[in-house]
Amino acid sequence: MQFRIFSVPASGDAAAEEELNHFLRANRVVSVSKELSTVAGSPTWFFCVEYLNDGKGGADASNRSSRRGPSVDYREVLSPEDFAVFVRLRDARKALSQRDAVPVYAICTNEQLAQIAQARCDSASALLKIQGLGEAKVQKYGAELLKAVAGETDANAAEPF
Repeated sequence: MQFRIFSVPASGDAAAEEELNHFLRANRVVSVSKELSTVAGSPTWFFCVEYLNDGKGGADASNRSSRRGPSVDYREVLSPEDFAVFVRLRDARKALSQRDAVPVYAICTNEQLAQIAQARCDSASALLKIQGLGEAKVQKYGAELLKAVAGETDANAAEPF
């Protein structure tokens, strides 16, 4: 483990604050200790950062989203018909995530939703052919996803007044 000390004037110093924040984002931090002291009559925060130097931190870690690859605009990638199914699937996924209090990606990724839309999955066995969807997910979420593919959302199933 290594240590690094930062000082940030209590009156505020945007550059010093950004340097500290950048370091915290870019490294695997174990602990941070802070203390308020006076330097030349000015109150100053001192931060002692204990961090791991295991090769997993550094500049690349500050932009963790870069590991995911480039962002995909499914409106451009999918046909208009497939995109309509994708949107219904995305809405169903959001409802399921709220119901079960889990992140949306724990149910399906956008890539999986796009594959389901393109394949127009109509059965549990078709869903199982999508990489990353196993028996447990299909059993738990499959019925709702298949309804979305078929266009049988709650909004469509509601009786008109």
